[in-house]
Amino acid sequence: MGVVTAVSRSEEYTFTKPVRDSITLLEGLGVEGDVHQGVTVKHRSRVAQDPTQPNLRQVHLMHAELFDELRDKGFSVAPGEIGENVTTRGIDLLGLPTGTLLHLGAEAVVEVTGLRNPCVQIDGFSRGLLKEVVGKGPDGELIRRAGIMSVVRVGGVVRPGDEIRVELPPEPHRPLQKV
Repeated sequence: MGVVTAVSRSEEYTFTKPVRDSITLLEGLGVEGDVHQGVTVKHRSRVAQDPTQPNLRQVHLMHAELFDELRDKGFSVAPGEIGENVTTRGIDLLGLPTGTLLHLGAEAVVEVTGLRNPCVQIDGFSRGLLKEVVGKGPDGELIRRAGIMSVVRVGGVVRPGDEIRVELPPEPHRPLQKV
């Protein structure tokens, strides 16, 4: 079982999201008061492509273990600083299959939709960080490590310290792809 270590949201298009005492997830919409809340895409590059696309990126989750790894490589990254809404510890987020349900605290449930596809803005936050969160595997495949995206299936309040329960989808499991 994992735990929520921090929650963040921003009302504006900013790379970093301020850490909050709690966030409220709204079913089918995302994080209340967050710029990415909505049924259709809110990420500016995706809106430019097709503003009618469904928003599969309502809630961004990031594992605190990544921050530990980055610290060992000389980077200083704290919760919310690279845009996530929920920072977790104790769950292999990147190893979850598509469609996994994450029960956050007593009420909220999000469904995992895929991998975050980080952009060059990460290097604007800290030079060289992009190559640490996106790399190549032994077979030359692209490996994205900048967290996962999800949609809200059941709303509720989420706070640091809340437990996270993982509910895997029926097999066969589908690996996460970028969304």
